[in-house]
Amino acid sequence: MTRPYLEHIKITAFGAFSNKAVGPFASGLNVVIGRNEAGKTTVASFVGGVLFGWEEARGVRNTYKPENAERSGSLFFSLPDGEAELSRTRNADGLQGDASLVADLDRETFKTMFSLTSDELRTLRNTTDVTAKLLTAGSGTGASPAHARALVQERLAEYTSRASGVGHSLTNLAARRDRLLAELSAASDRAERLKREDKEFRDLAPQRDELLARLDALNSEIEALTAHRANAEKLDAELEALEERIAELRDEEEDLRAQRRLREDAALSQLIRLEASEERALRDRLEALAVDEAKCDHAVDLAQDNFSSSKAAYEALLETADDPSTQGVLRRQRSVQVALSVALPLIFLFSGVPLFMHGREINSLSFTVGGVGLVVIAVIVALAALVMLFRPDKKADEEEARLRDAQWVMLQDKKKLEACRESREAFRARMRDELDASGLREAQGSLRRARTLLDEAKDARAEAGLYRQRRQALVSRRSSLEESLALAKRQRRRLFDQAGVSAERTVEALDAILSQKSKQRAALMETSERLNRRYGELKQLLSRAEEEREFDEIKLECEQVRTRMEESACDYARLLLARRMLEAAIAAWESKSQPEVYRQASRLLALMTDGRWTKVSLAVDGRLQVTDAVKTVRDPVHLSLGTCQQLYLALRIALLICADNVGRAIPILADDILVNFDAQRRAGAAEALAELARHRQVILFTCHEEVVEALRAADPTLNEVEL
Repeated sequence: MTRPYLEHIKITAFGAFSNKAVGPFASGLNVVIGRNEAGKTTVASFVGGVLFGWEEARGVRNTYKPENAERSGSLFFSLPDGEAELSRTRNADGLQGDASLVADLDRETFKTMFSLTSDELRTLRNTTDVTAKLLTAGSGTGASPAHARALVQERLAEYTSRASGVGHSLTNLAARRDRLLAELSAASDRAERLKREDKEFRDLAPQRDELLARLDALNSEIEALTAHRANAEKLDAELEALEERIAELRDEEEDLRAQRRLREDAALSQLIRLEASEERALRDRLEALAVDEAKCDHAVDLAQDNFSSSKAAYEALLETADDPSTQGVLRRQRSVQVALSVALPLIFLFSGVPLFMHGREINSLSFTVGGVGLVVIAVIVALAALVMLFRPDKKADEEEARLRDAQWVMLQDKKKLEACRESREAFRARMRDELDASGLREAQGSLRRARTLLDEAKDARAEAGLYRQRRQALVSRRSSLEESLALAKRQRRRLFDQAGVSAERTVEALDAILSQKSKQRAALMETSERLNRRYGELKQLLSRAEEEREFDEIKLECEQVRTRMEESACDYARLLLARRMLEAAIAAWESKSQPEVYRQASRLLALMTDGRWTKVSLAVDGRLQVTDAVKTVRDPVHLSLGTCQQLYLALRIALLICADNVGRAIPILADDILVNFDAQRRAGAAEALAELARHRQVILFTCHEEVVEALRAADPTLNEVEL
């Protein structure tokens, strides 16, 4: 293809991108795919910013301005005879490079037709104006007739404008001419009036001098009265403040006495009267009682511990004596002893008798002696066994003795514990009597409570001293304030005597005199101001009139305005004729091109909707309408979101195809415009975009793989760019 197209994008600084290159792009259908937040919308906004200027960084919109850099970058276009670069840094510097590539487009047309988003596809603002602008841009004239008509309309509006900055407006010139004619008539009457005013000016001087002298005298009197009034008001406020303060001090004294009465405690009255030495002696006695009480408590605790130990030992011995396992051991020992007492003598006897008899038979002395010895041992062992069986059991006696001893110790410890407890109770009764006798009956025998009462009594004595000090301070301050009150009353009497108000010594009496004097001064000042104002006006008018050339200037300006009105009327007539000619030319051009636009839009809408909607047309009143397969006519507002977007996408593609010589180098940027289409209609929209790509460069941004597959199915030559 021989038309120019965008080949590369270089983002120097824009949004989150820095030194970012995107591309290359083909001249037909391109898709830029990237995940969410990869920067697809940023790239689309960057292209529009380079071509038509960055958005102003105001408000809360995202204008992609980096924090520490200027937005800048370049667009590289492939031309039939080479390459062109368009770049921008600051809006004030303008577009750098071959600006003819975008000379036939403005920002509004670009945003409406060339930069498409899902939200932008919901409507097509100013459908008629956009159609006229695109269709007449290729009319063969130096500029679009629609654009020229807009300029002519702006010029016509200037000639009927009431804005003060439009000097050639017929309305302003007519108003200015009428004003000048009125001024010219008034200037001729002014000369006569000036003569009368000159005589009046000479008569005002002696009247002004007399009024000034009377005002000076009256001002002196009012100043003196005002000073007296201020002093009187100050003294009244001081008197009121002193009386209030004295009353407050009396109230404080009464409150102090009431608080003192409330804090007096009958239980502490005897303790409060204690001297320091008596309190120390009482505290020492409390300490001694505390030591004795601790000893009694210690003795009771020790006796309790001893009784618990002896009781535990006695119970343990009882449990041991009654233990069945112990009795079984004793019985087994007794059985063993009986068995040994019988078995051992028999063994020795049965061994000795045969041995003795065998020795006698063989006449062997050793065998005989051995047999006798065994018999003797058997007799001895039998005797020893009889002794052991019938002697008393010492171990049982020992156990019984130990049990009796443990019981005796337990009873002894119990008696000792009872004695200690009785001793402690007797001590506590004696201690309570002693505390009651010392004035500590409220302690109820508690040493801790007694100490607390002594501390409270000490605090009460301190509070009593503080009460006396505070009461003396209040009395002293009240006496001082009463003296100041008497002095202020004397000063007030002298002040009213000096002001000449001895009968009724009140500020209201001074106000009445001041009001009377002020009314006199106001009347004099009003008369004086009126005379001075008139005197100044006359002086200024007369001095200005000496050098005034206003009448001649007004006449000259009036003629100039008439001449400018004639010139503006001629220009206005020429512009009206030009507008009528342009409107006729646009109507003729649209009558040829516009039907083709709506025919193409109807075909593309039917392609996208699979024949559900078949026709796009304009109503008589200029409203856009759409017709379905059963000839039902609907307005766009009654369509679903997806169908409405398909309608306006079809209308835009039809306009861009029919006006393919407008913005030939500028790509169509589509940012995820197919997200609201179902699979079948997405395929139809992809075919429509592929058809548009045969006339213009199309760059579609998306994050959906199914959109890429639909575009590849519509155009196998699809160029993919990953972001």
